[in-house]
Parts: sequence; structure tokens; C-alpha cells
Amino acid sequence: MRPVPAARCITGFAVLSTSLMAAKVSPLIEKVDDQKELKKLMRTRNNILVLYSKSAVTAERPLKLLSDVAEAVKGQGTIAWVDCGNSESRKLCKKMKVEPASKKNGVELLHYKDGAFHVEYERPETFKSMVAFMRDPEGAPLWEENPEAKDVVHIDSEKEFRKLIKKEERPILMIFYAPWCGVCKRMMPAFQQAATELKGTHVMAGMNVHPSEFDEIKQEFNIKGYPTFCYFEKGKFLFNFENYGATAQDFVEWMKKPQEAQPKAPEIPWAEQESAVSHLTDDTFDGFVKEHPSVLVMFYAPWCGHCKKMKPEYEEAAEVLNNDRDSPGVLAAVDVTTQKHLGEKYQITGFPTLKYFGNTEEKWTLPHLRTKDKIIEWLHNPQAPPPPEQSWEEQQTSVTHLSAEDFKEFMKKKKHALVMFYAPWCPHCKNTIPHFTTAADHFKEERKIAYAAVDCTKGQNHELCKQEGVEGYPMISYYNYGKFMERYSGERAEAAFVNYIRAMRGQDHEKISKRKEEL
Repeated sequence: MRPVPAARCITGFAVLSTSLMAAKVSPLIEKVDDQKELKKLMRTRNNILVLYSKSAVTAERPLKLLSDVAEAVKGQGTIAWVDCGNSESRKLCKKMKVEPASKKNGVELLHYKDGAFHVEYERPETFKSMVAFMRDPEGAPLWEENPEAKDVVHIDSEKEFRKLIKKEERPILMIFYAPWCGVCKRMMPAFQQAATELKGTHVMAGMNVHPSEFDEIKQEFNIKGYPTFCYFEKGKFLFNFENYGATAQDFVEWMKKPQEAQPKAPEIPWAEQESAVSHLTDDTFDGFVKEHPSVLVMFYAPWCGHCKKMKPEYEEAAEVLNNDRDSPGVLAAVDVTTQKHLGEKYQITGFPTLKYFGNTEEKWTLPHLRTKDKIIEWLHNPQAPPPPEQSWEEQQTSVTHLSAEDFKEFMKKKKHALVMFYAPWCPHCKNTIPHFTTAADHFKEERKIAYAAVDCTKGQNHELCKQEGVEGYPMISYYNYGKFMERYSGERAEAAFVNYIRAMRGQDHEKISKRKEEL
């Protein structure tokens, strides 16, 4: 294990010294002396990083770093220390089969999860890496921890970013990314390979700008999605790199001869393309429905991704039906962005919306028809669609659903509130909802604890979510009597949600707020 770099000092924490090591340890670090204490800790906490040291002296340096880490992950994880050189703790170290004396620097770091040994900590012994590990012990390492990314300049703060842009004489290509972004992960290997090939002549840099503290940078450089690539020369932003399928060689060649992306040819509207689907307007709709006794109509918007995905299936189904002498019906489409009267008349609020018209009468809305085979099969036997699934808000659960009107008043009454800001269409939200819901059941009898949810797509909730700093879905935040304390960044699992609230019960929130203000 490599020597641990000295960490920055946190105001209010006791400074560790060799002579006072046994007496003065940061209050956030659990000092464990025997097996009984360790068992109790593992029974009550589910995310623990334990520093085993050869002696108090060898623990001094890593404990300085771990004091900072403990502060950063408070409520999410626990840091503990066992001094194996102490006569009281020696038996415990032997029982746990830990031998820090055999390590080069006299310390060993082990992680325990859900009451059992999980893994030896072998990631870089830095504040940033250790915090990331404790917040997600099973998550992927940070990009800068990848040895193959050693030639990428990793930027952590706006100050570092401004300094790099201002002082660097070489051309810079900056990737602004989010850790969870799939496209970013897919492009990183090519980007880091290009960084190695261009080392010395060009700079390839990366910056995670997903946190809200980087909102000004996102606004300044028009970062509306991830990844966004920005090219700089001598302190000036020139243009974007827009090849999202780029290989390492593509990056290298472009950096040697950078140029602005050519504007794409405008896309021909679906209604103007050769199509087996009948495209209807405000003027032709009624006549077409009267002429055809069985019509399935797709109401769509040209920019809608789900519509684009469905279009080929819909076209193929139309071709099959048009070539069938005994066709059970015809397919039509309406661009609601241009045929606004029809959109209002049939109350189209989402895309695509499929409606069936039989003998001129609007009969059913059919959200379950999305593929060629399903469409043709259904038209041969038209029938009412299955009842829609209840929305999360309509289900009877222990989660309280809030709106802009009642959010502040409700939150003021709760000592501990975990709030999930979400969008019903969001896949990550759908995966999280069952875990969040079952976690809420654990505290349904406790009046001062709440698990709450806000649908950011509804009415005035959009403005509320903006005020609460929602950048993506789901975003989960912790509040104490209506005051925002921190964003939840742990696992999106029932046990993690439950243990988080249990851990927050014991926190002194007035001290937390004061310490945040001091920092």
C-alpha cells in the first residue's frame, strides 16, 4: 500500500499529533478497542472503512486524511480505527487476521458492508478517491484512477479549469461529462488513447460538471447534454467536437486539424417523404375518417425520440396492410406541431399517441401498440386496451407525493425527510421507485420521518424542481425541518435508503449547518 498523501485541514477537528494520538482522534472516527465494540459497530452501520495500524505513530498520517473523508461521508459511511499496537486491541487484530506490521507503511484498510467483510481498499489513497469509494463501495473507480487515463488532464474545480484555459499554450480539447453517462463511458477509452498519442503537443482534459456547483460553466459553454466537447486555443473557446462515435484516431486527426462541424442537411419532414402511411391535416382528417371505417392514427412530434423509434415499425405495418386485399384497416399520422387544431381536439399531451377510429367514432387510445406485428394483430381483432397501470402517485404507499403548493409547509414539520425528485418516463426513476417505496414502509409509524416524492413534470412542480437544484432524474435530497442539508448519493436500494435515515437520526443538524457555513 503506497504512503498516504497529507490531507487538507478541516476547521474544528482536533489536530493529530504523535504524543496525543491515543487521546485526540477526530470525533467522527470511531475508535475500536475490542471485538465486542467492532461487532456492535458492524451491527448498527452498513458501510464501514476500518484503519488497522501497527501503532499510533503509523496511524497519524492516514488518520489526518481519514478525518476529512469522515466529514465528507457523514451519514453515508463510517470510518473506524483499530490500533493493533495497543495491548487492548492486539487480540482483536489477531482475531480479524489483520497484520498491519507486515505492510510497508504499517497500516491496512479493510471495508465492511452489511455486517461482513467486503473488500480490502486498494484504490488510490486520496481524499477524492476515498470519498467516492465510501459513497458507492461497489461503484466503478473514478476516471482518473484508470492508469490508461494518466495522460488526460483531470480537472476538479472551476478554479483549475480557468487556470488551465488561461495559461495553457497548447490546444485543448475538454470533455465535459457526467460519471453515469453511458455515451461518456463509451468514448473515454478512445479519448484517453488520443491523449497519450498527442502528449506534449496537445492537451486532452476531462471534467465532471454534473454537480450543481458547475452550473455557470454549463451555461457559459451551452452544455445541455453529456458528453460535450469544447476546443480551446490560447484561452479562447472556438468550437465543439461533435463526432460521438469517434475512435482514438478520429480524435488525433481532428486535433491536428480542428474545424467547426458542418451544419447537417435539414431533415425532410415525414409527411413530405414517400410513405405508406396517410398523413392527415386539420382540413383532411374528418373526410379521411369518414371514408375509412377502420383507422389507426399516430399523433406525433418530429423531435420525439420515441416517435422516431416507432416510425419504421409503423411504416412496415402500413405497407403490409396496404397490400392486403382483406385489410382490416389503414394507418394514418398527424404531426401535432403543425396540425395544432387536431392536437387540441383530441387532447394529445404526449408522443406518440395512437388512437383508433371505427366508423368515424373515436373509440380507444392504444399505448401498448408499438411494433408492426402488434399493430397488425390488433387491427384484425380491435378491442379495448388493457387498463393502464396505476401511476406511483395513484398507488397506496407510505411515500407522500408533494406539489409546489404543499412542499414547504409539509417539509417544515418533518425532522428527517428524504425527497425523490423524478419524472414518470425516466427509466432510472422506474428502477428506483420500488426500493424507495419499500424503504418508506420501515418508517410509516414515525411522525417526524418522511419519504416524499415530487413529479417534476407536473404543472408548477417544474419551477419547484428548478429551485431545488434538480439537474437530472432521479435526484434525491435530504431535508431537516424543511432545510436542505445534502444530496443523497448512496445506492438506490431499499437497505441503503433505510440505513441512511437511521444514520441521520443521530446527527446534530445545527452543527452540520454551522460547519457548512464555516467551510
